[in-house]
Order: sequence, then C-alpha cells, then structure tokens
Amino acid sequence: MTERTELVEHGRLFIGGEFTDPLSTEVIEVISPHTEQVIGCVPHASEADVDRAVAAARQAFDEGPWPRMTLDERIAVITRIKDAFAVRHEEFARLISAQNGTPYSASVMVQALAAMMVWDSAITVARTFPYEERRDGVLGPLLVRREPVGVVAAVVPWNVPQFTAAAKLAPALLAGCTAVLKVSPETPLDAYLLAEIAEEAGLPPGVLSILPADREVSEYLVGHRGVDKVSFTGSVAAGRRVMEVASRNLTRVTLELGGKSAAVILPDADLEAAVAGIVPFAWMINGQACVAQTRILAPRSRYEEIAEAFAAAAGALRVGDPLDPTTELGPLVARRQQQRSLDYIRLGQEEGAKILTGGNVPASQERGWYVEPTLFGSVDNSMRIAREEIFGPVICLIPYADEAEAVRIADDSPYGLSGSVWTADTERGIDIARRIRTGTYSVNTFSLDMLGPFGGYKNSGLGREFGPEGYGEFFEHKMIHLPAGYREA
Repeated sequence: MTERTELVEHGRLFIGGEFTDPLSTEVIEVISPHTEQVIGCVPHASEADVDRAVAAARQAFDEGPWPRMTLDERIAVITRIKDAFAVRHEEFARLISAQNGTPYSASVMVQALAAMMVWDSAITVARTFPYEERRDGVLGPLLVRREPVGVVAAVVPWNVPQFTAAAKLAPALLAGCTAVLKVSPETPLDAYLLAEIAEEAGLPPGVLSILPADREVSEYLVGHRGVDKVSFTGSVAAGRRVMEVASRNLTRVTLELGGKSAAVILPDADLEAAVAGIVPFAWMINGQACVAQTRILAPRSRYEEIAEAFAAAAGALRVGDPLDPTTELGPLVARRQQQRSLDYIRLGQEEGAKILTGGNVPASQERGWYVEPTLFGSVDNSMRIAREEIFGPVICLIPYADEAEAVRIADDSPYGLSGSVWTADTERGIDIARRIRTGTYSVNTFSLDMLGPFGGYKNSGLGREFGPEGYGEFFEHKMIHLPAGYREA
C-alpha cells in the first residue's frame, strides 16, 4: 500500500508574480483517479481574474524591465527556474501522478525531469538564436530584427501539465514576452509549485500569471484583446475553437493537437527490440498522450508472431495505484475518459476487430477509473478505432501486405504528429521516414528531442515547439531599410 497524498488546499491565485485573493468564490476540487476522493482544492479563476492577469502582463511587457533586459539577464532567471525543477522533481512527479493517474515512475521522467530538460534546451537555443542580422537587399542594405511578440496566453492540458507548460513558457519568457498560463482544472496542484519557483527565481512583477480554470474561462483568455499570441495544446476540436476565437482579434496561434501515430514494423525487424521499444510509447501515460504509437502496423508474413508478442507484453503491464513505483499503467484522468475508452472498445468489437488482450475494467481494482491495457487485432485502417484519437489504453494492430501499403496506411490518417519505423536496415527506415507526412519520426527508437522542431501535419496542429523553429514562434519580424552605402561603425 503506497502512502497517499494529503489534502492540498490553496486559497489564492498567482497573478502578476504574486499570490493574491481571487475575485470569485468558485473553487475547483481535484479528484484522485485512483481513489475517486478529493485530494485538493484551489480557486477557480474568473474572467475578472483573467482581466487582472492580462493587464499585469500587458503593463510588464509595454513598460516593465523584462523585455528590455539583456538576454543573459533573462537566462539567469530562467536558469534558476530550471535548477529548481531538478531539486523538486520528485514533488512535481508525485503531485502529477496523484492528479492524473500517470504511474509515478513515468511522472519522474516524462512529467518532471522532461520539463526541466525543456527549460534547459530553451536556454541553449536562446543563446545562439539570430535576433538581428544584416542582409543585402535588392534596393540596399537591410537590418532584419526579431522582436518579442508580446503577451502570450499559454493554455495547457492535464496529461503532461509541466512538460507542456515549459514548452510554452520557457521560449516565451526567454524571448522577452510576458505570459498568462491557464492550467487544466484536473491538474492545478503542480502549477502552484511552478508559481513558487517562479516567485523565488526573481521574475519581475507582471511577467507571469498562473490561472486554474475551465474551458469557458480559457475561451475568454484566448479571445482577450490584450493577448498577442496564443500557444495551445489540446484536442483538435478545442484547437479549432481556439483558432476561431483568436481570429477575431487576428491573434497569432500555435496549436499542438492530437495524433493517431503509426509504428511500422518492417519484415526484417528484430521483434524483441520492436516490442520493447513500442509498448512503453503505445501505452504511455495510460494511453493519454498525443504522440502515443496507437497504430502498430505488422507485415502479414509475420502477423501472428507479432500479435502474440504484443498481446503478451501488453497483458503483462502492471496495472494499479499510480503512486506505487512498480505500477506501469494507472487509471485514466476522469470517469468520462474511462467511459470513452470503454465505448471505443465496444465500437471496435462491433466493427469486427478482435480483442487480443484486455478490453475491460480490471477486476483487481475495486475503484478508480481504470481500463485494462487493450490490444485490438484484425483492424482495418478504415475502422473508427484506427482513425479517431481514443486517448486511452486502446491500441490497434493493423496488417499490411508490402512496404508501399504500410506507408499508405501510416499516411492514411487525419493526423500527422508522430510515428516510428522498426527495421534491420537503418537507411531503409530513414527512407520510410521521409515518405510519411508527420511532424516527428523515429527510426528503431522513439524520441522527442527538445533541440529540434516538434509539431504536426494536417489536423495535428499549426506551428512548432522546441528548437529554433519553436523559439521563433514567439517573435515578430521587423525589416529596417538602411541608406545606400551604409557601413556599420
């Protein structure tokens, strides 16, 4: 039996760099997906609180020191935030696991330490980014400048709250922007740790606010006239709404949305290595990850062998209390997510797919929003379970005849976020990667490198995060025409 997290209560909001009383009496109760009991309580930010946060960010950007500090001065503050993550990463991991059900071992790596790596990588990118450059224009010399975009609304989901927050805040703040972070009502507790860290790091007044709130308040923030840029991670449906609302003010948007990524196993692949490499990233975060390898493509010549191996590996995943260090698959974040997965399992059976393992609520769990790790075989790519993002521990095994069909199936999706290929021939794998329209691809591994661009094709989003490409999303470009014959002194 693991030690439970004590009830965590916060009575204030972090607005403009300080903890202050909310303007509403409404609260958010945080429910454990394992015990179904209340584990925390925080204020629910209101539209009036959004107005305060945006006003503070607006003033800090227009008149404050942050955008006018040197890069080295901003890096010094962000480094203190990054270093604090290293010190408190276990505290972050425990809170996130308690809130959203991610197994603690995964929370340490995927939630806390990965967030620290995002902050660190952003610093690396910022040091070498071309903020200003001279060009020879057609009509004379030019000076091209990249200047911070302004006030950023960063809206993050419940599945990887600190990782996605870092993906937005680190580049935005290093660029000289100010920010309002809107966190999910399912996972607001870890945001208070981030607020404490930011306060201790020495961010100037107004630079950062953190607001827990529901979708309605999020929409108000996204449509706020004081916001210059929206960076959003979430579902395709929500992303479309964000784009619609932001377009009223012509607010710039970056959208990191859903995925239905395919792991292609070629006939020459080492099956043991493929299983070991795919399973953790098919059922990662209990299947609640946009980059999860939720379609596994197997050659017909080895289909039965592959099906047996993956069914055995999935069935062996240890399901249980997310705070138990030995747990490999925890509960889904909410009852609605549990029901969603169960509905898709029923639908898959109706469509003619065959359950190879799982398919039920685990008998070992008397309570909690659990679904067994489930693998469907005999899946056709036209089935809804193969086309729609389930966001639960439900994976499809799809047979293919030859390499051309494998590429066609992998590409035949409304999404294009991630993917992988498994083969004894690395060059052949790279060729496959070049042919599939998806934003991130791995050969004989699964990786997400924070020094390269991350984002999606098609319905998986707009823009990029990480690397110089993601950093550049937080800048405007200015062209300055210089007089003919000008030479820099």
